[in-house]
Parts: sequence; C-alpha cells; structure tokens
Amino acid sequence: MPGKSQNSPWINSLHEQAGSLLWHLKQQCFAQSRSMFLIIIVVTSRDYSDLGICFNVLALDFYNWNRVKLRYCDGASFSGDSKFDNGTSLLYFRGQRIWEAIIHDLLPKGLASAHKALLSGCSAGGLATFLHCDNFTKMLPSNASVKCLSDAGFFLDIHDISLNYTKRSLYHNLIALQGIEKNLNQNCTRLISDPKQCLFPQYALRYITTPFFILNSAYDVYQFHHSLVPPSADVHGHWNRCKLDPAACNASQIKVLQGMRQDMITALYPFYKNSRRGGMFINSCFAHCQSESQDTWFAVDSPRIQNKTIAEAVGDWYFSRRVSKEIDCPYPCDTTCHNLIPTTQMDDSFNYDKFLLFNLLKLVGKRKRMLRGKDAEKKWEE
Repeated sequence: MPGKSQNSPWINSLHEQAGSLLWHLKQQCFAQSRSMFLIIIVVTSRDYSDLGICFNVLALDFYNWNRVKLRYCDGASFSGDSKFDNGTSLLYFRGQRIWEAIIHDLLPKGLASAHKALLSGCSAGGLATFLHCDNFTKMLPSNASVKCLSDAGFFLDIHDISLNYTKRSLYHNLIALQGIEKNLNQNCTRLISDPKQCLFPQYALRYITTPFFILNSAYDVYQFHHSLVPPSADVHGHWNRCKLDPAACNASQIKVLQGMRQDMITALYPFYKNSRRGGMFINSCFAHCQSESQDTWFAVDSPRIQNKTIAEAVGDWYFSRRVSKEIDCPYPCDTTCHNLIPTTQMDDSFNYDKFLLFNLLKLVGKRKRMLRGKDAEKKWEE
C-alpha cells in the first residue's frame, strides 16, 4: 500500500483459491496439505490491475483506498479451528486463527485508524464476509464507517434435482471436521433449531448488524453445477449441454433453473423488504463472481440492472446516495450479461468442472505457475 495514507479508507478482499471447494473429505485435505495451492501469496499492487473493485481509476468510489487481499486457503472460509489425528496423519484447521492474526497484523499498519472500511469477498470469500462481517466491525474504531460486500457467496440451502440436500450434507460434514460451529454467529446458533444451518447465509443474514451488500447471480454457475445439478445427481450427463450453454436447456430444465432463481429471491425477500441499510444486485447472468473483473464491475458493456452497473450500485449503497436494491428480470431477458458459460456446444463427455477450473486458473496468470504453469495448458489440451 505504498503512497496511501494510513487514514485513507480500506478495502479488505477475501478471495478463494482458484478451483478450491469446501473440502470435507479427510483424504482430500491430506492431499491439499502437501499441495502448492496451500501457499499463501502476498499480492503486489500490479496483481490488482484485473480486479474490478480494486482497479485504481475505474473503481470509481474506491479508486484511492488502501487495498488488502487475503488469500483464502483453509477450506472453510476462515472459520475452522480444530485438529484431526487418525494416528498416522495430523491435520490442523486454523482458518479462524489465521483470520484473527491477519486482522491484528493490519491494525497497527493503519487499519486501526481507518475512517471507512469495506470487507468484500468472492465465492468462498463471499461466504467469509457473512461469517466475519460483525467481527471485522468490532475490531475497528467505533466511529468508522464499516460495511461488507459478498460477491457470489449467498450459497442456498436447496435440494438438488434428485431431491437430496447435497450442499447441506457437505456443510454439515465440514462443520464437524473443522470445528466450525463455535465460530458461527452466536445469535443464530442460539435461536435456530439446527445451529449448523447458520453456515448458510440465508439463515445467518438476519443476525448480521453491519450494513451489508449482496452481489449474486440468480443463476449462479457454481450453485447450478454443484448444488442444483451436482454430478452425483446427473450420472448420465443429461444436463451437460445445458450446463455449458443455457440456450441448449430444454423447457423442463429451464423450469428447474427458474425454480433456483425463485428460491434465491424468496430467501432474500426479508432482507430486501426490511433492511434499511442493506443493498443488493441480483442479476440474471450465468456467472460466478462479478466484482473481481473490470469487464463485469464497471465497463462500457458491463452487466446492468435498470441501466446501473455493479460499481454504481455498490457506490450508491456504501455512500448512502440512494436506495440500492436491484433485482433483475428472469433469464433470458437481460441482454447485458457476460455469461461465463461458453456458448459453443460441447460433447456430452466434456468435463465441465475441469473446464471451469481451468478458466479460473487462466484469470490470474500466476496460478498457472503454481501448477507448473507452462505445462498446465498442454496437459489440458491433451
């Protein structure tokens, strides 16, 4: 943060490691513990050039803020705190302690004197903003304007096409493995019948007191592919073409997708109706994370709702210029979308999960080098 005053506003961004899911299987964690993906990278100012909300000039309201990027790598959105020992191998899950250590390290560097602060995050980082928003606020001066933004972190508690609650099962296993329950919102865990459900934003949101902005696609690609139609629910690949191109979906598949959109709108309705300090931008693009890229954050052809870009909506909300709660019309009405699903028809045997992972890796060039970079693309092409 050279050249910035310690008293300048601060943006703390929580970003997931490309392709990292919420690992709940112990053997996956053992493998991950030996992988280069667990390296925490200190990102220099140059690396911010492609990050929409952190881009210097075109970030609009936030262009001259101090910026810190916290690299997510613990598998549970900085919320775990446990030790697993099966007699031969030992795993430490310390996401919560890592989060606290990072913030305490930043406080004497200027965060403690900030008069404005925004905690934001994408995907698993977006979930982390729900989990840590109030805690972040408590660590800053009482007279500071502290707000939080979640991008693609509003993970829904919905059943998949086989009527199984795949995401709920994953979350509950994750909570048990990493000892997360004690770090969830205490008001939520005290008042809800199943405290483990408080890992889902739709149940925890009402207990968050810090002003909050929710940026999400109603047809979030990750949730579409892993919560609504996970591979376990579509073993014959009937949804493969639809996953790659919404235009290839048949009428019954579109109906299912519209149902997912309705589930999100329903879950958000109390927040939309009752929150006086909250904001939202729920568009109908087939995307996952829209605040990181300049193309979707603020550009001539960025996605819009009521002719307002994401950057404009967030700025209006943060600085209380006007009410900023935007909900898009259902697919396929929005012609401004930057759909991240390719429109080219692919063979049913195409591994769409690997395709999405590879494209995430391509977004940040340095990720390629972490995977022995120059050979990665050749391996995928082979």
